[in-house]
Order: sequence, then C-alpha cells, then structure tokens
Amino acid sequence: TEVRALVSASATGFYGDRGDTLLPETARRGQGFLADVCQEWEHAALTAEKYDVRVALPRFGFVIAAEGGAMDKLRPLFRCGLGGKLGSGKQWMPWVHVDDICGILIHLLENDALTGAFNAVAPKPVTNAEFTHALAAALHRPAVLRVPAFALRAALGEFADLALDSTRAIPEKALAAGYVFRQPDLAWALRQEPEAGESPGLTKTPE
Repeated sequence: TEVRALVSASATGFYGDRGDTLLPETARRGQGFLADVCQEWEHAALTAEKYDVRVALPRFGFVIAAEGGAMDKLRPLFRCGLGGKLGSGKQWMPWVHVDDICGILIHLLENDALTGAFNAVAPKPVTNAEFTHALAAALHRPAVLRVPAFALRAALGEFADLALDSTRAIPEKALAAGYVFRQPDLAWALRQEPEAGESPGLTKTPE
C-alpha cells in the first residue's frame, strides 16, 4: 500500500524557555535537552519526504483528558487540596484538550496541502498560575500552596525544567488552515472533568 502522508507527533518543548514571546510555528528552536530531542525527532520524520511522502509535525502542548497522562497525577493532589502553582507560576503553559488533539490529527491527515510543523495547542495559552486556579475551581478545591522552583529542581533534577519553562506557543498554522477548535476555553474544558465515581470520556461541546 502506498504511504501518502506521515503525521509525526512532536512537542512544544521544541521552543524551549522563551518567557513571554509569542511562538508561532515559524519561531526558532529553543535551547535545552527537550528542544534538542524535538529537533532530532522532527528531522528524522522529515526524511520521509525523500520518498514523496507528505510530512506534518504536530507539536503537542500539555494535554487535558478525562483519563491518562499528567492529569491523572494532578487530579488526586488537587482533590486533596494539595494543588498549587509551580515556581513563580508566571511561566506560560501551552495546553490542548484531547478532543482537539484528535481533531487536529484528523485535519492534518485529510488535507493534502498541510505540511511541516503545527502547534497543537489551544488558541489561548495560559500561565501556570492561571491553569492552577482553573483546575482547582473545576474540582471545587482551594489552590493556595506553591512548589518553589528550587524544591522542584531538587526533586526532579533537569526534568523540572519541563514544568518551569515558559512556552507561549500559539496555533497560527492550524487556524490559518481552517481548523475550528472544539475546546478553546480552559475553564470550560476543565469543567468537564469527571467527578469522583463518574466514568471518564471525551467532553461535550457547549450547546
């Protein structure tokens, strides 16, 4: 069977720690371990172009889903009232709902003109402090604690940078390609979080 397209997932870690700078897909690569890994991963995927295969590279942000992933680590902490911002909380945190991960992947597969990198993130990035506040509100819990940067680095070493780096990525190419986000609002997306005892599943879009 002829392979016509390769969609290879990467990450917004490609951009590294960039403060408040807006980061469309044309932004340069950042510095650090994750940025290096993303660049090498994407470079390997692009070798498929030698065989006339169309290559698209969605760069995932922090994925919100009803089950699995990092959210499974966060929910128990927040439900116990132990959730809080990481470091200063001012770092930008590109997020995306799993509904839109699926939607963007399908969009990239079905549109033969789409190639190269695509930021698979919601149109409105938020800071870590804003995300913390929204998640606590969705779970009806306080979020008054804070994890100092030095403590996070002591516990996680270089991996702490994944939580402390500021990456203000925006989905410029996905929007230009006509993709319509199903879950563009963080507060709404998090309000769909399952309560204790409920079965997880994909969220419903608002009426």
